[in-house]
Amino acid sequence: MKKNDIAIEICLDSVQSILAAEAGGASRVEFCSDLFEGGLTPTLGAFQVAKEKSTIPINVMIRPRGGDFCYSDVEFKTMLADARLFKEAGANALVFGILTPEGRVDKVRSKQLLAVASPLEVTFHRAFDMTRDPYEAMEDLIEIGVHRVLTSGQEASVPEGLDLLSDLLARYKEKIVIMPGAGITERNIQKVHSVLHAKEYHMYLHSENASLMTYRPDHIYMGGLLRQPEFLLQHTDRGRVERMVATVRS
Repeated sequence: MKKNDIAIEICLDSVQSILAAEAGGASRVEFCSDLFEGGLTPTLGAFQVAKEKSTIPINVMIRPRGGDFCYSDVEFKTMLADARLFKEAGANALVFGILTPEGRVDKVRSKQLLAVASPLEVTFHRAFDMTRDPYEAMEDLIEIGVHRVLTSGQEASVPEGLDLLSDLLARYKEKIVIMPGAGITERNIQKVHSVLHAKEYHMYLHSENASLMTYRPDHIYMGGLLRQPEFLLQHTDRGRVERMVATVRS
């Protein structure tokens, strides 16, 4: 594969970040809300503004809450409704992951979401990394027609999961797109790619920006006990995207 054919997908949670990723040369974006929870469904309004302001392909996360990937009937109904809305609104692809209580791919519900998404591509996200048997899970996803799997190799990061990722790519890369993601940075991408030679990578390339607020009360918090700084904002860093694209494709 030519290096110019390597796709760089940027994970992000704002229209501002989508514009930065596009300007930096990313191939596409995975649009979420609440990355602190690992990424939830974004608002339809934000997606519509992003479509108005950019032309980069936007894959949309369909995930109704944080936590595990075993959903109630009401939560699953919400996922179906969101999938229909974002498909109609012009999403490039949909991203979801559903597991059974036993840690297997929920093939029944996944098929229903695939039917709603069709003819859009579908990415099964890192719920895959929480399955009890990655080979069984991969076979199940291939069987039901999922196009792409986002995975860190069932470890906390791609560098830690290189062994499993290498084996999965060797076995299945002709049957399904395996996209390594989690913990890939400018410092390790060359090593990661030299081992995996994947055709797509998923990355979170951000920087922290100070809030515009000058009045900053320090005794009030909008979140729970595990708090993020109220006056420090994270957005995709265009320069980091540019450098990553140049590194991967050089």
